[in-house]
Amino acid sequence: MLVERKEYLNKLIAFRDKQIIKVVTGIRRCGKSTLLEMYQDYLRKQGILPEQIISINFEDYDYEELTDGAKLYAYIKERLAKDKTTYIFLDEVHHVNDFPRVVDSLYIKKGIDLYITGSNAYMLSSEIATLISGRYVRIEMLPLSFKEYVESTGSESELARKYVDYLENSSFPYTLELAGQPKEIRDYLDGLFNTIVVKDISQRKKINDAMMLRSVLRFLFDNIGNPLSSKKIADTMTSDGRKIDVKTVEKYIEALMESYVIYQANRYNVKGKQYLKTLEKYYVVDIGMRYMLLGFRSTDVGHILENVIYLELLRRGLEVYVGKVDEFEVDFVAMDGKRITYYQVAATVRDENTLKRELAPLQKIADHYPKVILTLDDDPEADYEGIRRVNALDWLMGKIE
Repeated sequence: MLVERKEYLNKLIAFRDKQIIKVVTGIRRCGKSTLLEMYQDYLRKQGILPEQIISINFEDYDYEELTDGAKLYAYIKERLAKDKTTYIFLDEVHHVNDFPRVVDSLYIKKGIDLYITGSNAYMLSSEIATLISGRYVRIEMLPLSFKEYVESTGSESELARKYVDYLENSSFPYTLELAGQPKEIRDYLDGLFNTIVVKDISQRKKINDAMMLRSVLRFLFDNIGNPLSSKKIADTMTSDGRKIDVKTVEKYIEALMESYVIYQANRYNVKGKQYLKTLEKYYVVDIGMRYMLLGFRSTDVGHILENVIYLELLRRGLEVYVGKVDEFEVDFVAMDGKRITYYQVAATVRDENTLKRELAPLQKIADHYPKVILTLDDDPEADYEGIRRVNALDWLMGKIE
């Protein structure tokens, strides 16, 4: 089943023919290759001829020889369209030796519109960032949003049931093909997980202890939404009989973040308007993968909703922090330039004490930026002296801001 990733497609269309490299990043199998295919279809419908498109996926063995940078450059140079724009798509380009120089050399040529993808943030670090600094725009891609998942069902009814399905079945696009086959979905996610841990992380980072890497990942998956430090992770794991030092934990976390398996939310002092460097929170790219590793637990509903909201805020192009207000914590401080929105996330606030607890941090904030509590309660929207309480699923669907 093909889901049209409209938001990402529109971003590519907006940058078409601009003298800038379009870099699409994101975890394996989140839909980057499919996005490029959709965009190429769009170009053809706009009258672009087949000979104006050069598309290479470096995970396809047919192109193994072109992972040599010099050969790739020669291959492309031979096929450039005469007196017309050539649209070049290099999928998973980090497999190419010396790819930063190839990309830079193509960029400076006239009549080329260049698009590249990669499954790890390492691709944009160090050398390539230096070579193409200021010459690229980065489009970070995530697996399906809840809205995209619901749209794939053909109806916007029964959102609560579909939310449960979305979590359990995974947000990776291919799992739509496996709907109603939980064992097959689990096997697919297990295979994807092992590919990322073994191929993308252990081999690239030369990590010999894959079991320890898995243990750190399980710990992070188990503690989504909890404030953590590298020392706390190392101490807790060591006390549980898995001896590990702080530097190793930091190395593993960096590798997991580079492969887009986990995301780090740093803290922000709301009153002092300062970015804080301790006790970050971590969120996982896909709850289905978390279920696959840890199993389902009914006590995690609030933290899972928090995880889904965090990823959605990222999808909407916002900078997202965990807020600190005196002794209180605001789940998310979402920044869009100078505009800020504060979010609290809770499974339910029907209990009066829970509602008071969720309101307290927002009531401490003196500015006039929007303040919102997102819950799974299907009660009518409410307002508490300027603090709105809204249904999280309606918010995820874009029905309310």
